[in-house]
Amino acid sequence: MSIRVALVDDQHLLRMGFRLILEGEEDLQVVGEAADGAEALELLGQLGGEIPDVVLMDVRMPRMDGIEATARVVEQHPDTKVIILTTFDLDEYAFSGLQAGASAFLLKDVEPAALVEAVRTVANGDAVVAPRITQRLLEVYLRRGQPDAAAAAPVRREPAAEPDQAAPCGEDIARALNDGVPREPLTQRETEVLFAVAEGLSNAEIAGRLFLSEATVKTHVRRILTKLQLRDRVQAVVYVYQAGLLSAE
Repeated sequence: MSIRVALVDDQHLLRMGFRLILEGEEDLQVVGEAADGAEALELLGQLGGEIPDVVLMDVRMPRMDGIEATARVVEQHPDTKVIILTTFDLDEYAFSGLQAGASAFLLKDVEPAALVEAVRTVANGDAVVAPRITQRLLEVYLRRGQPDAAAAAPVRREPAAEPDQAAPCGEDIARALNDGVPREPLTQRETEVLFAVAEGLSNAEIAGRLFLSEATVKTHVRRILTKLQLRDRVQAVVYVYQAGLLSAE
């Protein structure tokens, strides 16, 4: 079964280039194009049963930008995943897109193979956020929460707890993220996977660190998101840091 993709960008040549790359793959199908966010919403409303699995969404466009469009797509079409496209990796608008519900962040000069892999990964229910993007995302969130905080350096886990001070466990995490909604405690292994996700590691990297198969890691990630009632890996990263379970220093 093909993965359906929609292209949203005000630059026709860029859409053409992405279409050529994606349609060169047997499992990918471009089902529509739009030049701005408003047109994208109209397109999705017209596609009916051919609603795209993934939308490649530019950030800066006329009429309706990619941030507002992303929020509306996620709200109106929850099964459709959004990949944010931007020219600069430090684009604040792109991070707002992630906050709005996007599942990935890519530069417009992304290598063709990386673009294809990102579309497949997102369509499969995962999120694509590289470690450097995770760090920048955290910096944005931490700055909002602590206006005087210094710029964040690489993410690290808190030092090991003293013998008489227990490290955070699944129940601690569930309580720390408590917003009035009951959350199921994580197992020890799920807690380890969650911390690895918060560091920006991919499933393959987590598998290598914890000596697990990628399929097992993927299962753990899905259970974590379900138990903590989070949308995706991006939310997991933000929640963990907002709860103070990890620190950025």
